[in-house]
Amino acid sequence: MKATFGAGCFWHVEHIFANTKGVTSTAVGYTGGHVEGPSYEEVCTDRTGHAEAVQVEYDPGQVSYDDLLDVFWSNHDPTTLNRQGPDVGIQYRSAVFCHDDGQRLAAEKSRDALARSGRYRGPIVTEIVPAAPFYRAEEYHQRYFAKRGIA
Repeated sequence: MKATFGAGCFWHVEHIFANTKGVTSTAVGYTGGHVEGPSYEEVCTDRTGHAEAVQVEYDPGQVSYDDLLDVFWSNHDPTTLNRQGPDVGIQYRSAVFCHDDGQRLAAEKSRDALARSGRYRGPIVTEIVPAAPFYRAEEYHQRYFAKRGIA
């Protein structure tokens, strides 16, 4: 099964998901924009409309989509528009890119439960949108933390 998330700089997000039980592979890339096959430099201009994202392949017998949503929500701030920490720009937006209606419904349900929980003072600004073409990022971005021994 496949899931795609945007939660800021894809290096950190990929590292978190790659170390989640039941995730069989991850890839970092760009999605949600209007330019075919963008480069990292193009995405960083804020003119392509893409988000830095992680595409996750997972075994639903070991981890559920709801569990992946929990990992997503727990590892970024979904109340900051086009920003995560020091990274600013639309490519750093919080987004769930849904591959089917079941994922969309699950994402909406989990977002709404999180909003009601009182965990955040501000509103959750995470986009929940249909999956768009995913363009794999340049190889030096793949498994960035693992390649550099960053925990």
